[in-house]
Amino acid sequence: MREILLRQKQILFFIIAGGLSAVVEIGSFKIFSTSLPHFFLRETNFHGIHYPLSNIFSTSCGIITNYFLSIWFVFERGKHSKKKEFAYFMLVSFMSTLLSLGFFQVFYSLIFKDNISLGFYTLSPEMISKVAAIILVSVLNYSVKKKVIFNG
Repeated sequence: MREILLRQKQILFFIIAGGLSAVVEIGSFKIFSTSLPHFFLRETNFHGIHYPLSNIFSTSCGIITNYFLSIWFVFERGKHSKKKEFAYFMLVSFMSTLLSLGFFQVFYSLIFKDNISLGFYTLSPEMISKVAAIILVSVLNYSVKKKVIFNG
């Protein structure tokens, strides 16, 4: 029973840490996607890739936030050294970034074409695509990070 409660607590903390990391990632994406096109004119469409730098920079902000929240609140240290653990975390995160970028491109190009009004705020197609990509990739992240990196 204690193990089930601990596992549920870990999942809850992972959701909270992931939620906070997503807020950082989405917030920084909003900042990057509105400011970078002023400096890099091809940011909105670089050979068919929409907002590549905004995605990479914002995902990096989310990854770093998630790493520290994960080691402080979610997972116990595994059998790996801190250096190796960080390297594994970054490798998994890099692969997740590629997946997230791919999902974003599919969502933005093919699925989310119009703004969605929430009454108090309007979500643009790029923001909806970013949120959807984050949600999809986060499920995979939990499993891989728990089993491979933190040996849980």
